[in-house]
Order: sequence, then structure tokens, then C-alpha cells
Amino acid sequence: MTDSHRRPRTAPPSGHGAPRPGGRAAGALAAAVALAFSVLSALPQPAYAATARQVERLDRGLISVHTSSGNLVSWRWLAGDPNDVAFNVYRGSGKLNSAPITGSTNYVDAGAPDSADYTVRAVVGGVEQAPSEHAIQFRAGYKDVPLTPPAGGTTPDGVSYTYEANDASVGDLDGDGRLDLVLKWQPTNAKDNSQSGYTGDTYLDGIRLDGTRLWRVGLGRNIRSGAHYTQFQVYDYDGDGTAEVAVKTADGAVDGTGKVIGDASADHRNSSGYVLSGPEYLTVFNGQSGAALQSVAYDPPRGTVSSWGDSYGNRVDRFLAATAYLDGRRPSVIMARGYYTRTVITAWDWRDGRLTERWRFDTNDSGNSAYAGQGNHQMSVADVDGDGRDEIVYGAMAVDDNGARLWNTGQGHGDAMHVGDLDPARPGLEEFKVDESTSKYPAWFADARTGQILWRQPDCACDNGRGVAADVYAGSPGAESWSSGVSGLYDVTGRNIGRKPSSGNFLSWWDGDTVRELLDGTHIDKYGTGADTRLLTGAGVHSNNGTKATPALSGDILGDWREEVVWPTGDNRALRIYSTPYQTGTRITTLLQDTQYRTALAWQNTGYNQPPHPSFFIGNAMPTPPRPSVYTP
Repeated sequence: MTDSHRRPRTAPPSGHGAPRPGGRAAGALAAAVALAFSVLSALPQPAYAATARQVERLDRGLISVHTSSGNLVSWRWLAGDPNDVAFNVYRGSGKLNSAPITGSTNYVDAGAPDSADYTVRAVVGGVEQAPSEHAIQFRAGYKDVPLTPPAGGTTPDGVSYTYEANDASVGDLDGDGRLDLVLKWQPTNAKDNSQSGYTGDTYLDGIRLDGTRLWRVGLGRNIRSGAHYTQFQVYDYDGDGTAEVAVKTADGAVDGTGKVIGDASADHRNSSGYVLSGPEYLTVFNGQSGAALQSVAYDPPRGTVSSWGDSYGNRVDRFLAATAYLDGRRPSVIMARGYYTRTVITAWDWRDGRLTERWRFDTNDSGNSAYAGQGNHQMSVADVDGDGRDEIVYGAMAVDDNGARLWNTGQGHGDAMHVGDLDPARPGLEEFKVDESTSKYPAWFADARTGQILWRQPDCACDNGRGVAADVYAGSPGAESWSSGVSGLYDVTGRNIGRKPSSGNFLSWWDGDTVRELLDGTHIDKYGTGADTRLLTGAGVHSNNGTKATPALSGDILGDWREEVVWPTGDNRALRIYSTPYQTGTRITTLLQDTQYRTALAWQNTGYNQPPHPSFFIGNAMPTPPRPSVYTP
């Protein structure tokens, strides 16, 4: 069932900004829909917003990946480059290519040593531009970013713990145009919310790619450690050229300069290790220094613990976070609490050194009760209705860019979902989602604009725990979808087309074609109808988050549009970044400047991590990829 009703906008709280002009006149909406359908029928890809979106300034991201046959040199095609830009590749002072490179953004330097030093120069209108920064060298096929783990400790009940490198995110923390890492350190006694017991503290480190640690933030004893407690967002929200870090804090947190937030001596833990009392804050940290810039009361507050579904502290502390372009131009912080029963989602703007709340969606509010219990262990952000502004896809329901309800399938909670242009033959975006309840559809494929379920997988009467959607097989058009509880691989029409892949976890564009590969644990495989082929096995690394077996981070963070994968080493003394050694003849603007993909990298660390999807289709027989409309302040 879908809910197309949108409640009337209410005036924003004082000081929180004014309603956007224009409204949604029926005639304008009809004209926009008609135009979108006419464009899509000619070229099935989503249209970008007319208003350019603010993004971070990026350098070329130039890397060289050494293999037994030489070096693959790879770089970014930036949104600010002309459509017909070409490139020259230099090793030292010598140009390697005989004619400017136009069809891709990579080059194989056969037989070159791993120490070779590269730059690349854009060619615009036949004129060679200034050289790029020097390439980052992946001398063994990977690059290690050195780490220093926090010191371990002992909990009040006598349990010792050490630290493991866990989820990571990226952002330009120091304003030099090169992405940096923010890493979450998780103690070895971290707990799921359903498990009682004390945990060690959680830490966040800001780290340059050379291993320089810019700062360390300690979240303190009053933030419990585990996958559902600490959702951190890294993004340049105010457009000052450096990223901020937004995260939930509490009494005793210590910022990157050593300053304590709240009451340093407070200990709000109960005898079961849960934190069910005491103040909660939303804090924005400076990306360069780690200094706490502002802390405000966290919204949504916990209120009465039992109102979230149980009285011992499990469901009250289920948090999600994301970043979204709610006005179509500048990014906002999304913070959320609850998804099994009550759900509250809030949107915040960080502007001029100040947090203001843009809107609040609460399933306890009048008319919203049917939206309770519809959330996932993650959320996705996308412009699902084509109005140029982002919506929040929260699992089985979606919230509009202004905080009003958009649609609700009523299919309930699940552990995984994918939102993107999964079927390029139909207008707009789609969602594939698995469900936990045995009384609901095990998995379904829906129109992301309306929530209309287009097809579903056969009943399995199971808690369907994992599901994936991507073009992993060139033998059928569009994305294929599969789930852990149902046999078979399904095409965009819901037809079972054969053997499902050996894993149902993460994804990576890894080799030279546009069909996506399978990322699971510490390896990458290529799907085949008879069996999958191993392309990469990470050396001396570990995956994260138990049976979820996810990397610290995976996405297009360096080089061309293909995706890197970041795993911690076994001793947690480095983050090991792998980048593809395969040459490609496909050229796509860096996915970091497709804002649906970029915000997906920001929310990837949330809850049960999920892979990013861009706003357009990448896969076999794909149309010419669009170029993003963005600006750097």
C-alpha cells in the first residue's frame, strides 16, 4: 500500500529559516512530470537539478597502482572539466602518451618500476594546463595509511579490552583538495544494543593519507560502543572548504584539542552497561583541529525509554545518520532515532558557525502513526521525486525534503536496501529491499518516487537478512537483485534468470567493464552464471562488524570512477587501501561529484553498512553518463 498524502507544511520554528518559495502547484508538477517522461523516453537517465549543488573542491586524485607488468596510472575527470577535455601523462619530465588521452582517465605504463613518479596535465582547447599533484603510489597494489590504536582498558566489571579499526569515512579535513579519512575506533567489547554489559569508549581519528593524525576525539563513557550507537557524518556543510564532523555526544566527551563536553565526571551507565539517563548532544567538530564548534541538545531525545519498544535500552538507542541536499543546493545533517516502533528524523543546517533545526518528522505526530516500524538498519538519500531536492528513504517508507510524509509500503523493518537507477528503461529511481517479518514480502522492488511495489520475490517465511541490487550480469538489462533467503537471481521485471551470486553483501566497480563486482569479507569476485571468479583477496587485512563482514570503507575515493576498498590490517596498525589494477576504456566524471553517491559515502558507516549507488545507471549497455551540475565555493 502506498501513501501519497503529504501533510501541509508548518511554519518553521523561530530562527530556523523560512519556507522555500513556490510551493508545488498542480499544474507545475504535471508539466514537470510530463517533461521528465519525455526526456526519459528519449534517453533513460535522470535529469540533474537546474540548481548547482555545493561540493568539496577536489584535486586529480592521481594514483599509480603497481602490478607485475607495470603501473596503472589513474585520475579524476572533474565536473569542472570541459566535456572534451583530454589528458597527457608524465613520468618525471617526460610525456608518455603520443596523443592526448580522450576516451578514459587511466594509462598503463608498461614495465615501469613501482617508484615511478607521475603527474597528469589536462589539455583544454589544444592547450596543455598546469601539472597535477604527484601520484600517490600503490607500490604493492595497495597503500597503507599508518594508524596508532588507542590504549586499551578495563571495564568496571573487570573485563579487559583493546581497540580495532572499524568504520571509516572521507572528507577534506584540511582544505588542500585531497580527501582525508575519519576512522572510528571500536573496543573489542563493543555490544549490540540487545546485549547487556559495559563497553570501552569509542574514538574518532582524523587522518591524512600519509598517516598524519590531525586529531583524536574521545566520545567518553556515556556513549556506548557498538554498530548502532555512533553514526558520524563527515561533510563540508557550510562550504568553507574544510569538512566538519557531526556526531552524537554526551557528558565527558573530549574534543581534538582536549576540551571536555558537558560534565567530565558524570557516569550515566547503569549496572547493565546501558546509558539511559543524562544529557545527549549533537556536536559539530572542526575537521582540521577536531575542536568542538557547537553542541546542542540532541533531537530526537530519548524521553521515556519504554516508548521506543522495550524498557531495558535496546530500541531507544537505535540511531541513524545521513547527509542530504534538502534545499537542492547545500547539504544538511540528518539525525534519526528508532525504526522498530517509533521513528523520529531531524534535519539540521550548519551555517555561519551555528546549528539550526530545519524540520522534525515524528511518527507520534498526528497522521504519521502508520509510518512507525517501517525503518531499516540504514537509510538512503536520493532525489526520488525529481524536484531537485533530496528525500530520505528510511526503509519501507520515505520522507519528503521538507519533513512531510511521502510514501509508506507498510512492509516493515529490514536489514538491507538499495536505492538507485536500477532499471534504466523506466523513468526515475527504484528501491530493492529485504524484510525481516515472516508475514511480509521477503524482498521487493519498488518505484522510489511513489513506493509502488513493482514486483516481489517468492515467499520464504523467513527473516530475510541480506539483499543486493546491481548490474552484476551483462546477460540481462539493468540491475539484478537477489537476497539471502530466496533462491535465484532476479531481473528488473522480477523474472528469475538463474544462479544467484555466492555473496549478498557489498559491491565494487573493480575491473575494466561497467558491470559491478561482488565485495564480501576481504575479497572481490566476478559473477558468472556457473561460478564466481576471484579477482582480489586482501592480504593481511580483516573485515568489520562480525557476520556483516564489511570493509572500513568502499567507494570511488581516488583515481578514476572505479571504487577503492579500505580494510584495516590484521594488527590494526594501518588502513590498507586497494585500488583496481585493471585498465578501462570508459570515462565517467568522478562519482564523488554525483551528490547521491557522495552522500551515500557519508552514510555508509551508519548501522548495517551498505554500498553506494549513484543517481544514474552504470552497467552493461549504459547510456552516456550525465555530467553533474555542481560548484565549489
